[in-house]
Amino acid sequence: MLRVVVLVSGGGTNLQAIIDAVAAGRISNANLVGVLSNNKTVKSLERARAAGIPAVSVSPKDFADREAFNETFLEKVNEFQPDLIVLAGFLVAIPQQMVRRYEGRIINIHPSLIPSFCGVGYYGLKVHERVLERGVKVTGATVHFVTEGMDEGPIIDQKAVYIEEGDTPESLQRRVMEQAEWILLPQAIDDIANGRVRMENGKCVREH
Repeated sequence: MLRVVVLVSGGGTNLQAIIDAVAAGRISNANLVGVLSNNKTVKSLERARAAGIPAVSVSPKDFADREAFNETFLEKVNEFQPDLIVLAGFLVAIPQQMVRRYEGRIINIHPSLIPSFCGVGYYGLKVHERVLERGVKVTGATVHFVTEGMDEGPIIDQKAVYIEEGDTPESLQRRVMEQAEWILLPQAIDDIANGRVRMENGKCVREH
C-alpha cells in the first residue's frame, strides 16, 4: 500500500479530487496518510480532517528564516513516512534537501501545458491571466515528477482544455481544474501506486 502525503496551500480542490478518487476506487493500492499545509486557516485542512486524514500546518511566518522553516517542514513530512508526496496546489518552494531525499517520489500538478506558462512566477490564477493575455487557443494541465528545477521534472501526463469566448481567469481556472487537473492527478497517483509509472534516470517510464 503506497503511503501518500499531500501538500496544499489553498482550498484543497485537488486534494478533494484525490480523496474522492480513493473513496470511489479510482485510486487503488494507496493510503492517504497525511496532509500538510503552509497555511493554518485553509479549507484543505478541514477537508482532510473530515476524511479522517491527519492534517498539520507549518507556516514560514512562525520561523526566523527560511532555513529554520525548511528544517521543520521536512521533519513533519518525514514523520508521515511517505512513499509518494503530492503537491496539490502547494505554493511554497519545497526544500532542495527534500527533493533530493524523495527523488522520483514527488509529483506536482501545474495548470498549463508545460513548457508553456510555467516556472518562477507562474502559479494559481496568474497562469490563467497570462494565458488569456497571450491569446492562446489551447491550455490545460500537466502532472509531472518534481526535480530541483521549477516545473522542469519529467512529464507524466497532460490534458488539453480549449479557451472559450468570454473566458475570465476565474472561469478558465475552474474549467482547467474540472476538465484536466481533477482527472490527471488521481490517475497519476493510481498509476504510480500500481507500478505503471515511475521516474528513472531523469525520465518518466510508463509500463504498458
